Amino acid sequence: MALKIYNTLSRQIEEFVPNEAGKVKMYTCGPTVYHFAHIGNLRTYIMEDVLEKSLTYLGYNVERVMNITDVGHLSGDSDTGEDKMLKGAQRENKTVMQIAEFYTQAFKKDCERLNITWPKTVVPATSCIDEYINLVQTLLDKGFAYISGGNVYFDVSKLKDYYVLTNHQADDMFVGVRDGVEADDSKKNQNDFALWFTKSKFEDQELKWTSPWGLGYPGWHIECSGISMKHLGEYLDIHCGGVDNIFPHHTNEIAQSEAYLGHKWCNYWFHVQHLNTEGGKMSKSKGEFTTVDTLIERGYNPLEYRLFCLQSHYRNPLVFGYSRLDGAKSAYQKLIKKTLNIKQNNSGELNQDQINSYKQKFADALENDLNTSLALTCLYDVLKDETLSNASKLELIESFDSVLGLNLTKEEAPKTQNNNTLSAEYIQQKIEERLIAKQNKNYALADEIRNQLMSQGVVLKDSKDGTTYEIKN
Repeated sequence: MALKIYNTLSRQIEEFVPNEAGKVKMYTCGPTVYHFAHIGNLRTYIMEDVLEKSLTYLGYNVERVMNITDVGHLSGDSDTGEDKMLKGAQRENKTVMQIAEFYTQAFKKDCERLNITWPKTVVPATSCIDEYINLVQTLLDKGFAYISGGNVYFDVSKLKDYYVLTNHQADDMFVGVRDGVEADDSKKNQNDFALWFTKSKFEDQELKWTSPWGLGYPGWHIECSGISMKHLGEYLDIHCGGVDNIFPHHTNEIAQSEAYLGHKWCNYWFHVQHLNTEGGKMSKSKGEFTTVDTLIERGYNPLEYRLFCLQSHYRNPLVFGYSRLDGAKSAYQKLIKKTLNIKQNNSGELNQDQINSYKQKFADALENDLNTSLALTCLYDVLKDETLSNASKLELIESFDSVLGLNLTKEEAPKTQNNNTLSAEYIQQKIEERLIAKQNKNYALADEIRNQLMSQGVVLKDSKDGTTYEIKN
């Protein structure tokens, strides 16, 4: 069986065939480092990590590149809205580069805690200005771009099929798909997009560079094309991101890259669905989002969230809630306990035929469009197989965990935060939230808060004088 994966470009599951046998050139859109990543963002990076580890497990040599967007990313689809980096700098009274460095390190720390492998090549957008200028000038020379209102725009009308990735018609994408999208009178067509800004919408724009068109900075989309081509060449095997990147970001990447190169650029597009809350998509713009630190403060091990993501297929929307995460927490702790027991009682001969059979089943699950749920089932089958020696089980667990990334066989397996370290302020805050929920007759939420605290070893005691608590070991 060969790896089969859903390709957004063809809108079907295809056999994965890289340009060069045994080698995979993989590009992943990195974060815009103006704030902490929320766990919805991180679901995408977890699944991209699983993809990279799966490719390695299946025998490919993977060369992966990721960008860090530290300039040029606006909040609107149509080159409108606030500059996210400038917004972050103003919020914290720091320079843009200070903000970029702080949140890059915060993102890297989150990746470490979620056991996401940091790519060997990570490129800040600000480090490739010359590449962007060359790309933009070539697109102007070829007639795919024009200068208007002081900015340089890509002319989508020059393409036969601008919407190749989305299968839409022009009228379906009149202006954009997100909030805060406005028409830009400088454009010939409203779906044209900025390659380079020289007439900034922000008079206090901090980062600007000299270009043939004046002092300015690159558009968001040109960054990924420039970085990818510089580090991975003219032919890309697979490009990854969240589904919200499909339009306009990845659509625009294809347009400018193939216009510049004169040939097809990327063969496979891998997109991860949203993490939703019960109220909808998790978003920083709403001002309320859950981070890895939030999970830790609530007593969860970040790898319990990784397991939570692995339990669902990457192409299915995933609904997050703490009661749902509690199920993954329980499952993870059981996996750790069973694995430690196997390690402590590691004995018996290796059952090589059975080992090979299980490894093939695990590989089959990965090759089936990265079916992580089925891969986990294979792990559980190994744990409960009484015909397998512990030595055989341990080898299989180690093999599977090279993809699952749950640290199951580490000498010091990650432990859930000690409940006794929960602050009194945090517990009291949850008690007050529960009281408000009860006053509003939202008893389901009140019960959920009580259960959350109980799962962290905090037992609430209600009386006529109010609610007190006791911490159980």
